[in-house]
Amino acid sequence: MSPSPSDVLRSVFGYESFRLQQAEIIDHVTAGGDALVLMPTGGGKSLCYQVPALCRPGVGVVVSPLIALMQDQVEALRQLGVRAAALNSSLSYGEAARVEREMRQGALDLVYVAPERLLTAPFLDALDDCALALFAIDEAHCVSQWGHDFRPEYLELALLRERYPGVPRIALTATADDPTRREIVDRLGLAGGRIFVGSFDRPNIRYRVRAKDNPRAQLLSFLRQEHAGDAGIVYCLSRAKVDEVAAWLCDAGVPALPYHAGLDKAVRATNQDRFLKEDGVVMVATIAFGMGIDKPDVRFVAHLDLPKSLEAYYQETGRAGRDGLPSDAWMVYGIQDVAKLRQMIDASEAPERQKLIERRKLDALLGYCETARCRRQVLLDYFGERLAEPCGNCDTCLEPVEVFDGTVLAQKALSCVYRTGQTFGAGHVIDVLTGTDGERVRQFGHDRLSTFGIGGELSKTEWKSVFRQLVALNLLVVDVAGHGGLHLGPDCRDALRGERPIELRRDRRRERKVARAAAGAAAELLHDAADRALFERLRALRLELAKAQGVPPYVIFHDATLVEMARRRPRSLPELGRLPGVGEAKLGRYGAAFLSAMAQPSGG
Repeated sequence: MSPSPSDVLRSVFGYESFRLQQAEIIDHVTAGGDALVLMPTGGGKSLCYQVPALCRPGVGVVVSPLIALMQDQVEALRQLGVRAAALNSSLSYGEAARVEREMRQGALDLVYVAPERLLTAPFLDALDDCALALFAIDEAHCVSQWGHDFRPEYLELALLRERYPGVPRIALTATADDPTRREIVDRLGLAGGRIFVGSFDRPNIRYRVRAKDNPRAQLLSFLRQEHAGDAGIVYCLSRAKVDEVAAWLCDAGVPALPYHAGLDKAVRATNQDRFLKEDGVVMVATIAFGMGIDKPDVRFVAHLDLPKSLEAYYQETGRAGRDGLPSDAWMVYGIQDVAKLRQMIDASEAPERQKLIERRKLDALLGYCETARCRRQVLLDYFGERLAEPCGNCDTCLEPVEVFDGTVLAQKALSCVYRTGQTFGAGHVIDVLTGTDGERVRQFGHDRLSTFGIGGELSKTEWKSVFRQLVALNLLVVDVAGHGGLHLGPDCRDALRGERPIELRRDRRRERKVARAAAGAAAELLHDAADRALFERLRALRLELAKAQGVPPYVIFHDATLVEMARRRPRSLPELGRLPGVGEAKLGRYGAAFLSAMAQPSGG
């Protein structure tokens, strides 16, 4: 008889119960049904296809877009005693032939494959000879041209329904608004399946956004005060900036590595390997890094530049705190970020319809950045989910934002942009507003304008905030030709006349320090000094075992499991086996070593 989903969950993965909708999804797919699953990063999407694949006869085929993700998940599954393999370009011909042979022989439970390989005639022929448990299409938003990470090869995956009509298909993604969901269903032929939409809320992540004011110094302060010794990701828009920031952090004593598509392939692989296998490494990266990262103990994701959309932001910040422990999503941005992104949109070769979609998505992101509401409520609203009460774990909740009537300030700013010719950047216009008698202001005769000096009630920093918000409201538009000049937006007329009330938020003078335990988020949960000492001893043992096998420490046990060991201090294998994340294979492989470490005296 095939095992039940609950048996597999307990014996293989070491958990007593499913979370939220997992049980319903797994039962539906195990029974042969198709499904689209929308669930946040860290919400347990992988179990939704891994468990049915182990319950159904045959091999489960997982379509995954990145080699790193395949290798990471395959190694984690092998640690659990699951017969898993990956087929990708990193394998030799002989290795790939062996995997396909094992598939035909029924010697594998799960095979991870890139869409390009799956669609080749030889691989489809191999599948024809296999008993197939299911197809899982991970990162399914890649099939949608409406989405933020469209990949043309995903469009051809619809053939799976035609060629293997009796095999259930489950498409999964963490980031899809309503148009993207509809397109996934249409493109993959999932109209007859069920759609499961889980909560997009990640309550363990604290969201914070700040205006750029010496961003490198802001980042370093954030890392030193709150995340010393923690693993994290810092996202930058350009490759050059990645290299510069990584080198600068290293000079400042932070172990940082660069990652972007312009680096040599071997360097990228080495840097990624270090990030996965060493504790406390900070990866400075473009968006080329991240989708394939399954590292659960990323304690922060920082953005030094705006991402392209709220979907991209949600996906990138979702790489923090996959283990459920306290983590941070921290971002700084300025007007120049908006100019760069709008320039990238306008310069792209995408059709005008696609550019319009991308502009709308950028506008939604700017609205999130400048909101005075609970950030989590704004973020969840975007994905069609309502949070009844403010979250209490974002900057606007922890430090409520002062909102004021900015109608007159908006009139002054818009009028000054108009009178200076709609070609100058915010810095020059602010000089005129504040009456700064500089050489450039005199050169263009702007010291003789009626708007010269009419904005003396605000400092230059405060005016920067006003201009940033007017850009977010589309009352001002940043020139995308690369000069950063401002011109009036199409909807500014009512605001200029004072007929449209403009509400603005007042920026904070300085960022509030957030207390963090020196030993990191996991140790924050352990209040007893002896428990924290034991936790560190267990981490050291985990690292030693991981190095011996050449695997990331977290595939042995997550931090959350080590926290439970330090709290409960089990004294026998059966007691240890009852802790979350300790399945039968790991209990047999590592149980004795961890029991021995826990039995040592506190000073040992």
